[in-house]
Amino acid sequence: MFLRLRQLCLVAGKLEPVVEDLRSVFDIEVCHRDPGVGQFGLENALLPIGHSFIEVVAPVEEGTAAGRYLQRRNGDGGYMVIHDTDEIRQWEARMNTLGVRIAAALEVDEYRGLQLHPRDTGGALLEINQTGKGGPLEGAYHPAGPDWQSHVHTDVVTAVMGAELQSDEPEALANRWGNILERPVVAGESGFSIELDNARLRFVRARDGRGEGLGGIDLLVPDAEVVRERCRRNDLPLVDGGVLVGGVRFYLGTGD
Repeated sequence: MFLRLRQLCLVAGKLEPVVEDLRSVFDIEVCHRDPGVGQFGLENALLPIGHSFIEVVAPVEEGTAAGRYLQRRNGDGGYMVIHDTDEIRQWEARMNTLGVRIAAALEVDEYRGLQLHPRDTGGALLEINQTGKGGPLEGAYHPAGPDWQSHVHTDVVTAVMGAELQSDEPEALANRWGNILERPVVAGESGFSIELDNARLRFVRARDGRGEGLGGIDLLVPDAEVVRERCRRNDLPLVDGGVLVGGVRFYLGTGD
């Protein structure tokens, strides 16, 4: 069974300003807004990058889990790391075996999703989902709506290559996720990593004062300076050779 990094979710106090920053910096557009997230007291927008997606959610009610997360991490930032698979029932059985609780079980038509309890995973809200029988990356993906493919632009950014999880104990967090996802953890000079079928999860020490969470996203871009210049025009910070949008560090790799 495959396990692919498919969607990375940011949480924001206000939705549209972050969506507009993402559109302006990366030349991407909204493909879908899901009314179903209203059950969690949220509104959202999904923007495709290649075959992957950046989602932004924002609370529209008091007392939401997302709102509490915003307060805990002192503002906008990374929220969820979402994978897709072709064997959701096997993953559900694995979570039961490991004693990892399902915080939310999602089911709409041919779509099933498992949001895992953050106290059992650490790092970020971790989700695994399946649309139909699974399939090619360019095929159907329920959370992104019926025609997401027509909204893809790759002139400025080509693909999502991975995610960076930060923690005061990155090795322990990496080992926990490796056990849950049934993937080996590799130690390197800058931290620890887990290879998925299409991307890499990196685990590093938290140094920004915001504690444990999804701190960065790795992008493949044709020209990093184009992205940095777009960031300057929008008065957004440059960090670690990349850019800071919505409280998340976007690292710019050119594949050289």
